[in-house]
Amino acid sequence: MTASPSQMAIGEGIRFRSLVSMDEKSTVCHLSTTIPADASRKEELESSKSLFNCHNNLHCHCHVMRLFYLVNKAFNGFPSSSKLLLVFSLSGGGLVAYSESQSTSATNNTELERLANKKKVVVLGTGWASASFLKGLDISSYDVRVVSPRNYFAFTPLLPSVTCGTVEARSIVEPIRNIVKKKNGEIQFWEAECTKIDAANKKVFCRSSIDANLVGKKEFSLDYDYLVIATGAEVNTFNTPGVMEHCHFLKEVEDAQKIRTSVIDCFEKAILPELTEEERRINLHFVIVGGGPTGVEFAAELHDFIYEDLVKLYPMVRDLVSITVIQSGDHILNTYDSRISSFAEQKFARDGIDVRTGCRVLSVTDKEVIMKIKSTGENVPVPHGMVVWSTGVTTRPVVKDFMEQIGQGKRRVLATNEWLRVKGREDVYAIGDCATIDQRKVMEDIAAIFKAADKDNSGTLTVEEFQDIIADILIRYPQVDLHLQSEHLSSVTDLLNDPEGNALKEVDIEGFKSALSHVDSQLKSLPATAQVAAQQGTYLSSCFNRWEKCKTQPEGPRRFKGSGRHEFLPFRYKHFGQFAPLGGEQAAAELPGDWVSVGRSTQWLWYSVYASKQVSWRTRVLVVSDWTRRFIFGRDSSRI
Repeated sequence: MTASPSQMAIGEGIRFRSLVSMDEKSTVCHLSTTIPADASRKEELESSKSLFNCHNNLHCHCHVMRLFYLVNKAFNGFPSSSKLLLVFSLSGGGLVAYSESQSTSATNNTELERLANKKKVVVLGTGWASASFLKGLDISSYDVRVVSPRNYFAFTPLLPSVTCGTVEARSIVEPIRNIVKKKNGEIQFWEAECTKIDAANKKVFCRSSIDANLVGKKEFSLDYDYLVIATGAEVNTFNTPGVMEHCHFLKEVEDAQKIRTSVIDCFEKAILPELTEEERRINLHFVIVGGGPTGVEFAAELHDFIYEDLVKLYPMVRDLVSITVIQSGDHILNTYDSRISSFAEQKFARDGIDVRTGCRVLSVTDKEVIMKIKSTGENVPVPHGMVVWSTGVTTRPVVKDFMEQIGQGKRRVLATNEWLRVKGREDVYAIGDCATIDQRKVMEDIAAIFKAADKDNSGTLTVEEFQDIIADILIRYPQVDLHLQSEHLSSVTDLLNDPEGNALKEVDIEGFKSALSHVDSQLKSLPATAQVAAQQGTYLSSCFNRWEKCKTQPEGPRRFKGSGRHEFLPFRYKHFGQFAPLGGEQAAAELPGDWVSVGRSTQWLWYSVYASKQVSWRTRVLVVSDWTRRFIFGRDSSRI
């Protein structure tokens, strides 16, 4: 059986025809409709749609006609029976087609109604925060749209390894569509950059980041019911002259690839003939500005790359290579335990890495870095072949503009409450490096807390009355628990003791204020790390998933100002430790419980943790295979 829909002009109209030939081994199916020449475009489309719906049921008709043909052959010589059978056959086929058509129509209508009832959630970014949010979100109640200039998620803690070929760039990235498709394709993604957030009209404006000469508009806009800002942050240059023009950054995968190319270029340039030894030395002087985790890890990776691989290929310049780390603080890794900072400095000293603490960079040119030594006030030029700038992050322009709209223009970072909702906007959430949690202070609510605890309105608070609200206080104000730990107090009620440590039976409002006056000193901003961003994304998705349930059954602490309880428990960051790879198969780790580990065993712990934290089995296998390749064959020194 062969079938081919055709379109042909007949007289004053257009006829669509589908003809299937019939012989003893096949069945005839003939379907025809005519569209008048003066029909409107809508009528043409409706007629075409009707025709092709019938075409979709062609096989069903043909099976029925095939059955009729066989029965007709058996009833040969009985024309009246054949005619009667034909009527029933055609009627049955029509009923089948009608039934399928009605079923499809009902399904489409149900789907449209379901989509119309969904809340529109627009997510900006594909980093740690947004990837965790998308992976945990139950999209049965939400119409989710994702916008990002990068169509992949990158495992950023391994970017220093990419700079030196220890790990390949593609091994640490996962296409965001691989994450989206696990949600049955109901999450839409567009590769574009958000240029403006219109908070008043609940709309985001975007521009495609694809610069190819392709047709179509680059700008578009999206409406939202809820907006999740997870754009991350950009490198903070502190407006230092020359940084943007002459420094490398280490924030994106593309940055790591550029650094890898530049390192090889420095060596290739240094071995050219007719260069003086001083010129070779300058070309092979690598300067890292910033002694934080990223800068230190890159310095360690670069040292291993040079002395384990490159000096074998460029032996003539082995003694001319130098690495300098410039840090404005008194120690590198100053956010880590002091034992780790000390170990890192000693390790770098043994490796020949020059660590210059207490220095601030004033400017950067294509030939040298001008730094100021704080202790003496002296300005010192540092010639370089390559500079990597790793000094922290700052807010992106689109987020700064949004902050101006909602009255946060004077802040440095977008502020959210403990539930990650942007202050001043009930329908916007911010997670990851682009925002900070503005933890509410106890002293701002001290009067309301006292009133809620003083049930008998006596004007004094007994220990028993205070105990009734302790659980809510600890949940709502995590700084209270931190204060107890710092003061080595076993219970919150110990805060009500007198200066000699004796328990008081009751306190008035002034005594209550005095007891909690030092609690807010424990407030600290969360670091801009992948660990924090991932936990925030997971937390926010769980809130979205339980939204309807928590509206009627709130699970959060009581509202001291107002009545009832908060819908959700506030976000609480759990620190699972942090690593600092220091090269030479040695690493330092700061783990929960004030446990510090250094040495080769810690490096193997780092391998296992980072392999297990990969976003997919594909990247997990690729990263492990890259490490294995490096152990067997060394790092790749090609320029690409």
